Amino acid sequence: MSHSTQAPADAVAATWFAALPPRVKPWAQLMRLDRPIGGWLLFWPCLFGLFLGAMADERNFTDWRDLYYVGLFALGTIVMRGAGCAFNDIIDRDFDASVARTRGRPIPSGAITPRQAVLFTVALCLMGLIILLEFNWLTVGLGAASLLLVAAYPFMKRITWWPQAWLGLTFNWGALLGFTAQTGRLDIGVLYLYAGLFFWTLGYDTIYAHQDKEDDALIGVKSTALLLGGQSRKWILRFYAAAFTLILAAGFSDHAGWPFGFVMVLAGAHMLWQVKSLDITSAENCLMLFRANRITGALIGLAFFAAAWFG
Repeated sequence: MSHSTQAPADAVAATWFAALPPRVKPWAQLMRLDRPIGGWLLFWPCLFGLFLGAMADERNFTDWRDLYYVGLFALGTIVMRGAGCAFNDIIDRDFDASVARTRGRPIPSGAITPRQAVLFTVALCLMGLIILLEFNWLTVGLGAASLLLVAAYPFMKRITWWPQAWLGLTFNWGALLGFTAQTGRLDIGVLYLYAGLFFWTLGYDTIYAHQDKEDDALIGVKSTALLLGGQSRKWILRFYAAAFTLILAAGFSDHAGWPFGFVMVLAGAHMLWQVKSLDITSAENCLMLFRANRITGALIGLAFFAAAWFG
């Protein structure tokens, strides 16, 4: 019996993905390897934390260990994003089957059974643990604690209008891990960073949620897109303003100089462009702007790089 493994509407066309063997493709789709934007948005906070940790220790980001940590976090992002997406799809398989954009995913389409997905998720978590054990014990403990956030996330859309807020807490945990991997401690700067990234996620995931609002309303799923409705643009501007202010505070609290502030202005301008360009009635526009946050993250990363390198 054959099963549909068609690409979801928001997948990115990729030659390498199309070349994968048919038996491999469903597993790659389960990990969202055909949709790399989520990986970028999970990786950027890790990188920001690494940069901020170097700044907090008043050293340039030039040590071989820094590059090793970047590699570990990049690999960990792929593995743990895959585990989180697989777990989310196991929990949401009935919802996904009811939504046009998600019914082609491997579990609702029948390409992968729930039992297979559970075993795959466990294997990915074990790989993530091996990577995590390369860091100090504070980072290991924080990394383990993040599983509580990941496990709770799929249920948030059932019980609160603010699942995007829970995603903000979950998706940006890597900032804390990156910082503690460098320093072995937490400080006020990384807490500012975590709070700022929380608001960034609240903004971009509200944009993303506008793609599914009609289906979500029909099947009883909650989101900030449904809650805020026509007021979304105003609220997203507020979320991004808070994000910009708190990320600036994070950098300056840990010895960032003028290069950091200069490049952060570019990141802030990119956030403003998103708000100005937003059309909540167009799923294509919302997806385009959501994906544009890869550039926002790159600009924030460049600001931290400038601070860590030249500070």
